[in-house]
Amino acid sequence: MTLSTKTVGEGDLRAVFLHGLFGRGRNFTTAAKAIAETHTSTLVDLPNHGDSAWTDEFSYVDMADAVADTLRQGAAANGPVDLIGHSMGGKTAMVLALRHPDLIDSLVIVDISPVASDNSGEFDHLLGSLKKLDLTALSSRTDADEQLQEPIPNAGTRGFLLQNLRSTDDGYAWQPNLDLLHASLRQIGGFPDLTGSTFDGPTLWVGGSESGYITDEAEPTMRELFPVTRRVTVKGSGHWVHSEKPQEFASILQAFLAR
Repeated sequence: MTLSTKTVGEGDLRAVFLHGLFGRGRNFTTAAKAIAETHTSTLVDLPNHGDSAWTDEFSYVDMADAVADTLRQGAAANGPVDLIGHSMGGKTAMVLALRHPDLIDSLVIVDISPVASDNSGEFDHLLGSLKKLDLTALSSRTDADEQLQEPIPNAGTRGFLLQNLRSTDDGYAWQPNLDLLHASLRQIGGFPDLTGSTFDGPTLWVGGSESGYITDEAEPTMRELFPVTRRVTVKGSGHWVHSEKPQEFASILQAFLAR
């Protein structure tokens, strides 16, 4: 499966960004522009998201292998890349680094750990609210936003989700594979058993102080799989660190990649 990608920057080094659940590659445009002088960045639409193809099942291993195939044909064709992933994309990045370490120079994981995460309730509510929308009755994206105000009161969260609502010749439709993703929340919250695998390159965990996805309890597993590990916590940020604190995230990314 060749995945849809977007290129940002003209630097000599190569970086690859993997988005989280119900995101898309372009969510990392600001971060990619922050390192554009040093890196040419590839923003990937993961399977079942954005302009990439849908699948019949959700699997981190299959998704990581699909990204690896895409990188071998493009961004990593001439050598390893710096790989950055958020949430679901962070888990995909970890699996990719463990299964295809030759492709990766360094790893930046944004607000997620290589353990099962208890996020199914939050995302079940969010994606469930989207499924309840009667798309055939929508007259505009504003109409959808108004209908979601009660179940999803945070305007930023609604805006993030509604970026995926597309107008087609037959009316409005969700661009991501909403049904599969909603049904696969347990798998999305999990992490495959890759015991015995390690990635020995530099690995940075960037967490939000107001988020609970990177915990002290998870650190032994982090260090077992990724021995060269550092942790940074961004004060005042929740789960979407790169969008909630873009300047702080850019500075952290620039410093790490310039090590």
